[in-house]
Order: sequence, then C-alpha cells, then structure tokens
Amino acid sequence: MSRPTLLFDLDGTLADTALDLCATMNVILEMHGRDGVPQERVRHLVGGGARLLLERGFRETGAPADEALLDLSFRQFIDYYSRHIADHTKLWPGVRNQLDLLAERKALMAVCTNKPERLSHQLLAMLGIDHYFPVVIGGDTLPVKKPDPEHLFEAIRRLGGDAGHAVMVGDSEADIEAAKNARLPSICVSFGYTRVPVADLGADLVIDHFDAFPEALKTLMPLHFGRA
Repeated sequence: MSRPTLLFDLDGTLADTALDLCATMNVILEMHGRDGVPQERVRHLVGGGARLLLERGFRETGAPADEALLDLSFRQFIDYYSRHIADHTKLWPGVRNQLDLLAERKALMAVCTNKPERLSHQLLAMLGIDHYFPVVIGGDTLPVKKPDPEHLFEAIRRLGGDAGHAVMVGDSEADIEAAKNARLPSICVSFGYTRVPVADLGADLVIDHFDAFPEALKTLMPLHFGRA
C-alpha cells in the first residue's frame, strides 16, 4: 500500500507568520508614503504570496499600485523580509509533535505554499522543521501556484506518493480550492489567515488545534491512521 502523503501550507498553517509579514509590508508601504496596516487587519490580507499581499496593502492604504510600483515594492519586500523572516514567527502549538508522529508513521510530507521557494526553505530551516519536508513547492517553483492543482500534483510526484493517498492541510481559500481542483481531501485549520470565513471554504474537516489532527487523519485516511 502507498505511504500516506501530507501536503502542508506554510503561512498560517504550520506557522504564525503574520507579525513578520505585517512588519515587512508596513516598512515597504511607508517607503512609498503610505500608512501602515494595523496588525489585526493583516490576517485578512495574507494569502497568495508577497506580491498579492503588497497589492492588497496598497489598496488598503490608498490608491492601487501600478505594475511598476508592485515590481519595485516586491523586490524591496523580499530583500527586507529575508533579513527579518523569523523575528516573531513561531510554529503553531502542537505542530512539531504532530510532525514527529507523522515521521514515525513513515508519512511523506511536503510544503505547498505560495511563498517564494527560497524564503520557504529559509523559514523552515530557521523554525527547525526543514528535515520533515524533502519537497517544498513554492509560489515561484512552477509556472502556476495554488489554487492550481498542478502545484499539489508536482509535490506528490516529487515525493513519490500517490494522489489517492494524499491530504492537503491549509488555512485559506487557495489551499482548499487547490485540494478541490486536485480532487484531494482537505483539512483546514481555523486559526490561520483567510479572507473567506473558514466555514464557507468547504474543507472536508476543520480543526481548532493541532491536537485534533490525529483524529482528522483517522477520518480521512482510515487505512493509514485508523489503527495504532
């Protein structure tokens, strides 16, 4: 039987990155004469990658940015963020324990994120969880990103997994729509970053803490996790 394959989003799913994303976005906005966005608002702006975050940030603080401004601010964002990527970022409670348990069960694991691949590798290493993820598909790894299903299919191929034994774990519309487009079951965490209410995303299961993750896997992957 094929090994279970778990595909994880990064920002908002494995780690609480909002403070560092917000701080970086505000530095860039202020470089261009805009006010910063309050931290409580940034969770509604995250999702889809840094360029889209900046586009939403400019809209939030005044006139939309044109393509030239977005190109410039994106480069500035990447430069600053790479130097402050984990000033405040932390794993969500329970994540490391669940990754340990999955590793013990010989699960195949990949990160599927719209964050640039280089920054994703950097953050995973700084959080000390890079060794769990031999495959990382970032927003710039392929010509497409989530919610395109190819983003997930490529991760499964690189892992040597089977789409018939895979689950997507995310926190946002891009994650759950990618799973739907790939015809994969999905688990949505309720504590991440989404512009759409979690209840409206249409995930197969929603968890409020990673302590609930094993039970969710038993439900969606009983052949792999329904027994000790």
